Amino acid sequence: MNKTAAALIVAAGRGTRLSDPGNRQPKQYKLIAGRPVLSHTLDAFLNHPRISKIMTVIHPDDTALYGAAVTAAECTVKDKELLTAFGGDTRQQSVLAGLKALEDAGCECVLIHDAARPFVSETVINGLLLQLDAGAEGVLAAVPVVDTLKHCEEPGQPLRTIDRSGLWAAQTPQAFPFKLILDAHLSAAEARRSDFTDDTGLAEWAGVSVKLSEGDPGNFKITTWQDLSRAETQVKQAPMNQQNRTRPPLSELLDVRTGIGYDVHAFEAGDAVILGGVAIPHGRKLKGHSDADVVLHAITDATLGAIGDGDIGSHFPPSDPKWKGASSDMFQFDAVERVTKLGGRLAHIDVTIICEEPKIGPHRDAIRQNVAQICDIPASRVSVKATTSERLGFTGRKEGIATLASVTIRLPLSENE
Repeated sequence: MNKTAAALIVAAGRGTRLSDPGNRQPKQYKLIAGRPVLSHTLDAFLNHPRISKIMTVIHPDDTALYGAAVTAAECTVKDKELLTAFGGDTRQQSVLAGLKALEDAGCECVLIHDAARPFVSETVINGLLLQLDAGAEGVLAAVPVVDTLKHCEEPGQPLRTIDRSGLWAAQTPQAFPFKLILDAHLSAAEARRSDFTDDTGLAEWAGVSVKLSEGDPGNFKITTWQDLSRAETQVKQAPMNQQNRTRPPLSELLDVRTGIGYDVHAFEAGDAVILGGVAIPHGRKLKGHSDADVVLHAITDATLGAIGDGDIGSHFPPSDPKWKGASSDMFQFDAVERVTKLGGRLAHIDVTIICEEPKIGPHRDAIRQNVAQICDIPASRVSVKATTSERLGFTGRKEGIATLASVTIRLPLSENE
């Protein structure tokens, strides 16, 4: 049974790492795509059908800025209740203030989210709610750690590699039954504990069992100027907020189609290969008119094949100089948009990379996560495999890399077919 849900957005911070003498607004009110960061965050919850109330915890000095963010938000779902509360000196105090203000709202569960994560997707929210509906005490949106981790006691000391297996990077939202997390916060306040950096840490201290739910690499937190620049690029490249709200559930798309794509690129002098949008250090790079991303090229051809819309060369001919050196994610963005315009969605991607080198295993998860982000599907719907050709053929001679991709899409079933 679906439980009633509220969102608690923490927006009372000052964001000192993004301070600017010419613009002292906190980061949640700085602009991306002409709108405050907070307005994009509000969009995600305002337009989710399961979220009935949204409590935003703000600084007392930011009332006018908050009002402007609400005005800029794009809400297409009716019957949403917007509430506010004033935060405290720490994030933990601000969350407790918001929970107390929500106490009489009548919601069975709450999703606690950072205002500076404007790209939380409907898929991530759905995953959290699904586990709460099944009885989970706490659910954390997280992504697996894919980078090699090093530990250094102090500068100049030898590094120590840390085993990253089983490690996850925490995100928000973090979701709980409402009374359970309120009681945990009250207990921490009574114990004079104010050092928790997130709500799952506090919940674990209080004896709450927390489960993982698949997050999204695109759901990053804006902390630095570089993050703000990345957010500006992301919102321009993938204006998914409208698509996420209107796309039908997969269960309603009965026309299932599959496309197959194949691509190959030779090596040339360089220092890295681009596979699935991930730069992998290597003694050579792949040769091509664009960035020669053999993985994304195969996926794009498979996507176009599934809807019978030509191939990558017909839409982005290598004879056109404007595609020279282009990032291949833009080709797949275009293919996904073509599927969306037909009323469909990508359902699954299966990729096999064929090469002797570089080794794909250490980068598999990063490729998988990045492809999922580009295609706006959960990483659980992306498979990345690697194999060799047993030293046979051009790949066996280490002359290049080949990729085979299979993409499944789902479209509305036409009554005329």
